[in-house]
Amino acid sequence: MTAQASRQDALTLLFFLLAAFAFLLRSTISPQLMNMVMSYSTEGGSFPEKLHIGTYAIFLLLVVIATTRPIRLEGDEVRLFKATLLYSLLLLWLVPYLFVIGRAGSAGFIIDSYLVSCAAAMIMLALGDHVRRALGNVIVGMIVLSAIIGTIEAVTQHRFLPYPLVELDFRPIGLSAHPLALGALCTTAIGFVALTRWRIWVCALCIFLLFIGTAASGARTALLLACGEILFLLVFLPWPDLSPRHQRQAKLLVLMLTLAGGAILIAILFSAGLLNRFSNTLFDQNYDARVKIYDVFKFVEWRDILLGMNPNELLKIVNEKLNLPFIESTPVVLTLLFGLPIALLFAFAFFRFLFKLLRNTPRAAHIAAAASILAALSNNALSSKAPDIMLLVILLLAYRKPDGRQTGTPLQGQPASTAT
Repeated sequence: MTAQASRQDALTLLFFLLAAFAFLLRSTISPQLMNMVMSYSTEGGSFPEKLHIGTYAIFLLLVVIATTRPIRLEGDEVRLFKATLLYSLLLLWLVPYLFVIGRAGSAGFIIDSYLVSCAAAMIMLALGDHVRRALGNVIVGMIVLSAIIGTIEAVTQHRFLPYPLVELDFRPIGLSAHPLALGALCTTAIGFVALTRWRIWVCALCIFLLFIGTAASGARTALLLACGEILFLLVFLPWPDLSPRHQRQAKLLVLMLTLAGGAILIAILFSAGLLNRFSNTLFDQNYDARVKIYDVFKFVEWRDILLGMNPNELLKIVNEKLNLPFIESTPVVLTLLFGLPIALLFAFAFFRFLFKLLRNTPRAAHIAAAASILAALSNNALSSKAPDIMLLVILLLAYRKPDGRQTGTPLQGQPASTAT
């Protein structure tokens, strides 16, 4: 091995460790921990305080990678880089627009959730296939660990991280900021576990732990999605080394065993008290709050709907007119913060970017992404400073179908596009 190759391998390892650290920093440091040292999600403080420390780390790492090594893109990576760059430019236009119209506070979640996802995507594209997959494994492992911690919290009725909200029923948070976030992330990770190259028993154990973590979180929508996701993975994923006839027979047998084992597991979870939120009905106060929030349009003017309004005024209306403490609806937040035309443009650009990422990904990634978006729409993950979008982007890039080429450096004799 030449000195140049050794240096390149050392740099690749260094960037892998730095990327893993930055991604985990953004994912595991909750707003509650950030508020202990700065006014991150509380009132007051300067705008730089409103951005997560992990966001700064990811942007800094992207600058370091871009200035210390050429970013060489091959094949489908060129299309993905262009899609990411185009989406980033739209977000970079939206942020100063919010400053100009006096809604700088709304720019925080654009940077902390969406723009940082673009930066993470560019970091992933700058690294080789093996490094991307390793980073995906790190993220999946982190979510599995969060599920384990959440399950322990549910059993011991004690949280390891600070959580300021007072709830009638105890719900764990694991390494996330909210019980619903824990459930949504566990549901997202289930589909991507199937794309790892771990042993089959390790994958089965991880999916089991993620399912238990989802149940322990009390996130009912996420749990229903997790059940459907597991069934879809069993039915629609191809099983290699088996003929179509043998695949159907094997899938039917495994499906029957899964349904039987699932029924027993649900009974055990009910007896352990982890499914208490299912004991009455899905249509409780939380459901009513998610429906009632749309009554806010009765108390705003058409000008507010078309051009947007101040977030503090919006929250005041929700608190005083609807008697709701929070806004757990992404359509309401985006429409009344940006105005309907810009909200529609924002949603179109986001889903266009997501579909670009889904192209050339395995079927399991499509199932996981659908479950992730549906779970996020059941809370405010798409309209708050949450890492959910960034983690989904990282996992989609990590487990793409291989292009049949080596990784790390461009192949000799093959066309490569140098982005930087």
